[in-house]
Amino acid sequence: MPLHLAVFATTPLELLSFLLSVATVWLNIRQSHWGWLFAIISSATYGLVFYGSRLYGDMGLQLVFIAVSIFGWYQWLHGDDSHARLPVTSLDARGRWSAAGAWLVGFALLAWFLKSYTDTDVPNSDGFLTAGSLVGQLLLSRKKIENWHVWIIVDVLYVALYLHKHLMLTAILYAIFVGMAVIGLRAWSGDSHAGGRRLALE
Repeated sequence: MPLHLAVFATTPLELLSFLLSVATVWLNIRQSHWGWLFAIISSATYGLVFYGSRLYGDMGLQLVFIAVSIFGWYQWLHGDDSHARLPVTSLDARGRWSAAGAWLVGFALLAWFLKSYTDTDVPNSDGFLTAGSLVGQLLLSRKKIENWHVWIIVDVLYVALYLHKHLMLTAILYAIFVGMAVIGLRAWSGDSHAGGRRLALE
């Protein structure tokens, strides 16, 4: 059943996904491993939202997010060389080129798949942003500062896509995500200089 918020309509499922996603990013900024639990739940609910909007790349992405979230949860708790909490680090030049290359290859493959095997009307946008989100999520799972750069780019473009799809609440969510990604970048950059532990929560 639709819900009417201010000047736009949404659904209870989209509203729930919105709230869970905001909580997820806030916990990620704070480096709380509980953010991964919220990520799993919000990915499951958003998968249903995107299925209803024929955003099949984003729908499939949520399934990958669930798998990566399980991996990330373990990495944050036991992922450094001594199996202790993972510190914040940066990619080297090779890592940045590898991330960019993975994004482009992922975009090409996903856009081809979406054009060939689904009825989506936005295969290129969906493929490009899905590939970028995968790169961002993998970098986040390893606590690489560059994950926030990826999310800033992706979230800005997602705002436009979701406006096009009339997912107004989700468009607002991703506009909020842009601001939160900037906050996350600044917080993690300072935390890296402090040894990667200052913001960590139990």
